[in-house]
Amino acid sequence: MAKVLVIGASGQIGKQATGKLLEAGHHVVAPVRSPEKLDDFENDNLVVKEQNLEKDFSEHFEGADCVVFVAGSGGNSGDDKTLLIDLWAARNAANYAKAANTPKFVMVSSIGAGDPDAVSSSIKPYLVAKHMADEHLMNSGVPYIILRPGTLLNEPGTHLVSTDMPDNQDDAVIPREDVATAIVEAVNRSDTSNVTTYLFKGDTPISKIFE
Repeated sequence: MAKVLVIGASGQIGKQATGKLLEAGHHVVAPVRSPEKLDDFENDNLVVKEQNLEKDFSEHFEGADCVVFVAGSGGNSGDDKTLLIDLWAARNAANYAKAANTPKFVMVSSIGAGDPDAVSSSIKPYLVAKHMADEHLMNSGVPYIILRPGTLLNEPGTHLVSTDMPDNQDDAVIPREDVATAIVEAVNRSDTSNVTTYLFKGDTPISKIFE
């Protein structure tokens, strides 16, 4: 099984992804600001390290088979933290992965990150940060899978998704659990070609979207 570096493992999606990766038999390294948030995990394959993403966190990349970046500043923070975490920490993570010759980078982005100018919303600074982070990863030379989920829901996952943009904005949604499952499928994917994909509720098994 792979050694997976999960950046943002204490967040809502990150914690679910960490649990699913451990269930799949992977070894997970989780640098987090508050290690106690992962105290409910009891697994010898999990290494939790205290880390502030606004500082140098390059040491965690050594020997990683895959990096998952699912960190976020959170909806209650200001644009300053959006800039420092969603853009700068993501940018740094891509640079660290490049320096460590990491074979794969899974980035959890957002539905509007492809074209922030097309979105008239107060979250535009967040989408700009995600856009710039995605662009940096794409140009870094690190093999990548970028996931752009729709509006996130706190409900059980269905393990079924669509990667096509829905006609109705109300359908552009997905449970956080399904995003976490997609992360695991991305980690497990053997094909090394680069992928950028949307994720919404749908009828395609998540296991099929990377085939």
